[in-house]
Amino acid sequence: MQVGAEQSGDRLDRMLASGLPALSRTRLKALILDGAVTAGGRTILDPGYRVKSGELLQVHVPPPEPAEPEGENIPLSILYEDDELIVIDKPAGLVVHPAAGHQTGTLVNALIAHCGASLSGIGGVMRPGIVHRLDKDTSGVMVVAKTDRAHKALSEQFADHGRTGPLERAYLAFAWGVPERPRGTIEAPIDRHPHSRDKMAVRGSGREAITHWDVREKYAGADGKPVASLIECRLETGRTHQIRVHLAHIGHPILGDETYATGFKTKAARLPLPAQDALEGLGRQALHAYLLAFQHPQSGKIEQFRSELPIPLARLRNSLSGR
Repeated sequence: MQVGAEQSGDRLDRMLASGLPALSRTRLKALILDGAVTAGGRTILDPGYRVKSGELLQVHVPPPEPAEPEGENIPLSILYEDDELIVIDKPAGLVVHPAAGHQTGTLVNALIAHCGASLSGIGGVMRPGIVHRLDKDTSGVMVVAKTDRAHKALSEQFADHGRTGPLERAYLAFAWGVPERPRGTIEAPIDRHPHSRDKMAVRGSGREAITHWDVREKYAGADGKPVASLIECRLETGRTHQIRVHLAHIGHPILGDETYATGFKTKAARLPLPAQDALEGLGRQALHAYLLAFQHPQSGKIEQFRSELPIPLARLRNSLSGR
């Protein structure tokens, strides 16, 4: 639709609502925030954007999504399983639950096929059994509930973030540069990025986010000077992209992170040639959830699970170390 002279200055969401009565204003606002609306060929992410006379507004409405995810025969690396829960070693590239752009091929689809009807309805239709998540391109340990009791107990532990209970989550991150101190804590609130809906950012308006870090290894570049490090991160909160955002915030973004380490691509030339090849072959952020501990909802026993670095990350580590 084209903006008339009498409509110039109107809010984008109101303008669309008047021209597309079949879509609710709430639905239109969601489409705007998802980047589905353009004005004059430019993607507009602000529902309050003031339209201009003569602008051509276009809305891309995605096709209807299936009401419920279906089971799919996707192989799972199972570390432990009983009647209450299942612990898996998630590979990089596997999306945890269905969302826009990823309606199939997710961990939830695999779990529905593996667990059958026992998983139905636990924690919601679209995220059955899910009590926490890992980014698509982050590998490592995850626990999934198989009963309502387990879902409630595990959800409470993750909501508490281990402050008063036994929950423990630790990650290994290969980061650019070497922090000046051997260990530290990052306390910086995280919110949605003001201009990019698929990114997070440290912002005063955000929710509390705390990451404890410890340098495990230091790596020299081809010139012999420090170029990267292996940092262990332990979460005290669980915000979206928390480790990735926090390490970038202190100037040490994760190797291979296309979202938060964009200004560090030229540093790859400083790596030893084997490490350059390993990083190029990785194709994702070098982040791995290697440890997860929690209290079993039935036995009360503290369970701890570890995941070894997957082969591509182990190759990166060896090449950085000159092995």
